[in-house]
Amino acid sequence: MRKVILYIAVSLDGYIADSEGSVEWISGQDKNVEMEDTFTPFFSGVDTVIMGKRTYDQIVTELSPDQWPYGEAMTYVLTHHSEEEGTENIRFRNMDVCQLVEELKQESGKDVWICGGAEVAQQLIANNQIDIYHLAIIPVLLGNGTRLFGT
Repeated sequence: MRKVILYIAVSLDGYIADSEGSVEWISGQDKNVEMEDTFTPFFSGVDTVIMGKRTYDQIVTELSPDQWPYGEAMTYVLTHHSEEEGTENIRFRNMDVCQLVEELKQESGKDVWICGGAEVAQQLIANNQIDIYHLAIIPVLLGNGTRLFGT
């Protein structure tokens, strides 16, 4: 059966975004330190990505505006609005994330990556639907922003 994996960067004080919603702090304080690439081997075991609409918007406007970074993986973008027109590999859904995860786990395929945001992750955490937690702890104290595990 497919596993649901929360793979996400978190500051030392538990934030996944700063007070501006930015994730630029993920590179750490010392730009000269080379970080180990744990993403490439992780992503090779995934064929489905789930994210919230704010995460999707941040990816396509700030983080990777010229190219969709998740290639051929099927991406589900959860939105509170009516379902938007997607592409072959990006589908917008106005539905409960827990229900979506249950449906995906019944299908064959590789693992499912919970890419972000906090609201999506918190619902799955509350319903015990995360099989593996892969938290990259970045040695930065943000002090405020978006918490992964709520208040």
